[in-house]
Amino acid sequence: MHRVLLLGSGKIGRMIAKLLTDSGDYLVTAADVDPASLARLQEVAGAETQRLDATDQRALVQTMRHYDCVISALSFHHNPTVARAALEAGISYFDLTEDIETTNQVREVAAQARPGQLFAPQCGLAPGFVSIAAHHLTTFFDELDTVHMRVGALPQFPTGALKYNLTWSTDGLINEYCNPCEAIHDHRRVEILPLEGFENFSLDGVRYEAFNTSGGLGSMCETLSGRVRELNYKTIRYQGHRDLMTFLIHELRMRDDRDNLKTILERSVPVTWQDVVVVFCNVSGRRKGQLVKMSDARKIYQQEIDGARWSAIQITTASGICAAVDLHATGKLKAQGFLRQEEIGLEQFLNNRFGACYRSQTASKYASHESE
Repeated sequence: MHRVLLLGSGKIGRMIAKLLTDSGDYLVTAADVDPASLARLQEVAGAETQRLDATDQRALVQTMRHYDCVISALSFHHNPTVARAALEAGISYFDLTEDIETTNQVREVAAQARPGQLFAPQCGLAPGFVSIAAHHLTTFFDELDTVHMRVGALPQFPTGALKYNLTWSTDGLINEYCNPCEAIHDHRRVEILPLEGFENFSLDGVRYEAFNTSGGLGSMCETLSGRVRELNYKTIRYQGHRDLMTFLIHELRMRDDRDNLKTILERSVPVTWQDVVVVFCNVSGRRKGQLVKMSDARKIYQQEIDGARWSAIQITTASGICAAVDLHATGKLKAQGFLRQEEIGLEQFLNNRFGACYRSQTASKYASHESE
């Protein structure tokens, strides 16, 4: 049995614990400082629980020595401490962060990894699966031109002016809307502004908008640097959302008061479990001398598991990190150091028992490269 220490017992942590525990191949202990949250996780997932302060690196190291790997489902600012503790304890590390600076710090820690010790940040949906899907499309081209990655976690039944409900970390959402975004433009790596790059598109008869947000590219700028003219990531929302968030964040300058922005959002925007995750990747370039485009479009919906309702963002995010842990535990990933998500093959991911959720629930559209 592979022993997993799961830090964080919130919405995503509960889903991770249930998936791994139900597989029968993992002994999961969930740790948090919130006893009520731990009790709820134990009730729905059946995992062991314990109180643990993630800011106490010494306590983390002592606890980690009893496990094979650690999964951080904590807010991003805890992750550098958790990664350093994992390094000292000699175990592998996985997280869900979208924060660029946090990932850079994890990369520095990973440079000191021992044989068999893997550091895999950004294992969720975006960053995470979207990089795996987009990178897969790039392999069909002789010469790349553009790589566009679009993801949205949306309410199935949008109401109100924002047409949005909270589905995951509010801190992460604010980061995405306020922090600079990485991109490649005219073959150069650049920083671009969040909430800019506005566009509209239609998918399955539904009209959406998309705009720049931070963190979703993961390490794709590094992977495709020198190979692509244009690479960018944008968040998908229903039409009208971006303008209202621009007013709130920029015109009212709430980007400079993120604590109050978080309070406003959590007080006023309801949480929903009735959601849909939309993943839409487009890659263009030359194949056999012809300019062509290939796309991968997926929609994953909320579902009921063992009588409990789980949101699409819980399922997709938890499945992403569980698949990475499972592939590592079974010796199917690199053996040491820093893992970029796009180093995981798409079919390898989809054929994994956890990653399969992206296949079984999706309406996927692949351009057939054999016919090009």
